[in-house]
Amino acid sequence: QVQLVEIGGGLVPTGGSLSLSCVASGNTGSIYSMGWFRQAPGKERGFVAAILWSGGRTYYGDSMKGRFAVSKDNAKNTVSLVMNSLEPEDTAVYYCAAKRTIGGVTLTTDYHYWGQGTQVTVSS
Repeated sequence: QVQLVEIGGGLVPTGGSLSLSCVASGNTGSIYSMGWFRQAPGKERGFVAAILWSGGRTYYGDSMKGRFAVSKDNAKNTVSLVMNSLEPEDTAVYYCAAKRTIGGVTLTTDYHYWGQGTQVTVSS
């Protein structure tokens, strides 16, 4: 089992920046990749970004490219998400996720473990 705890989130004005972190514990040796998803009220949970635990290849949702950056610190079992140029449309609960198998990283069904989520609100 892997446990995930998100840190960060909060209220930020339009155009501002915010950083989220996710700390993994438990059987972290089983992690293949970690990802970030978000869910706004009334919408499905959607892909934000992901990073492979070995090698560090990154993936981004289309609307996040150029604005968000995902990184990892294997020694600290932590993945971070830096979000720049935030817009009200980025308001959502952001979830950290981890998967233990090789394969796709952009679907919620790809992941085996989830954090509790953290609220990000971008004021207009």
